[in-house]
Amino acid sequence: MSAARTTTPPPASSAPAGPKDPVDPTWSGGARTSSGGRLKKTGVYALLSIGLLVMAAPFLWMGLSAFKTDRDLTASPPVWIPTEWTFEHFGELLDRLDVPLYFFNSLTVAALVTLSNLVFCSMLGYALAKLRFGGRNRIFALVLAALMVPGNLMLLPLFVLMSKLQLIDSYAGLILPFAAQAFGVFLMRQFMQSIPDELLEAARIDGAGEWYIFWRIAMPLVKPALATLSILIFLGSWNNFVWPLIATNDPGKYTLPVALATFATDPNQSDGSNGMLMVGSLLIILPVLLVFLVLQRHFTQGLATTGLK
Repeated sequence: MSAARTTTPPPASSAPAGPKDPVDPTWSGGARTSSGGRLKKTGVYALLSIGLLVMAAPFLWMGLSAFKTDRDLTASPPVWIPTEWTFEHFGELLDRLDVPLYFFNSLTVAALVTLSNLVFCSMLGYALAKLRFGGRNRIFALVLAALMVPGNLMLLPLFVLMSKLQLIDSYAGLILPFAAQAFGVFLMRQFMQSIPDELLEAARIDGAGEWYIFWRIAMPLVKPALATLSILIFLGSWNNFVWPLIATNDPGKYTLPVALATFATDPNQSDGSNGMLMVGSLLIILPVLLVFLVLQRHFTQGLATTGLK
C-alpha cells in the first residue's frame, strides 16, 4: 500500500503585500510613487499653458483693441484692458468701407470653394480608393506631384488662363482655380480606403449602383474627413489674399482681406485708423472661429482616425 502523499503549503511571502487604494492611483504595492512624476506633469502643464498664452496673446490684443479709444491705442506703456470701452471704430469702419459687400464677397467665394472641394475631392478620392480602372496609380501619382508644387508658382499660369477665359473680375475667376485641390483629393482618398471593401461589394450584390453606394454608404462613413476638409479649405479660401488681389481690379469684387489691406495702405483713408483695422481684422477672424466651433467635434475625430485602417 503506497504511502499517503502529503502536500506542503507554499512558503509565505517575506513581506505582505500592501493594500491598494482604488481611489488614489499613486499607490502601488503599498508605497506612493515619488513626487518627481507629479513635478514633471506640473511642468508639462505649465509649459503648455505658457505656449497657449503666447499663441493667443496677439488675438486677445486684437480683440480688445477693437474696443479701445484712440488714447488707449497709443498709450505707453501699452494698455491691455480698455480703460473705456467704445464701439466708435465699428461705426467709422462701416462709414469708410463697404464692409457688408466685401464680407458677402468673401463668404460667397469661401463657401462655394469649400462646397466644390467637398464634392469633387470626395468623388475623385472614392474613385482612386475603391474603383479599379486603368491609369489609377498614375493619376494618384499626379496628385502627389501636384502637392509638391508651390502654390505661388501657379499664380502666373492661372492668371493667363483666367485672362484668356475672360474671367478676371468675376466670381468664377476667384472660385474655379481652387474648386478641386490636390490636398483634398489626397485626404479623401486616404479616408475612403478605410471603408471595408466587403461592405461595398455587399451593396453591389444587392443591386445598388455606384452612384448610390457613393452617396448613401461611402459619404456618411467619412463625415470626419469632410469636416476636416471643410475647415481647412474654408480657412485657406477665406484668408486667401494674393490671388484675389491679382484677379480683381474692380473694387466691387474685392474680398474682405483685399479690401482691408487696400484701405490700410491708402493714406487718404487710413490716417489714424488703427482701431478700425483692429475691427476689420476681428471681422475676418470671427467666421473662421464660428466654422471651427461648429465642426470641432468632427474635426478632432478626423485627426484622431487619420492613421486608422
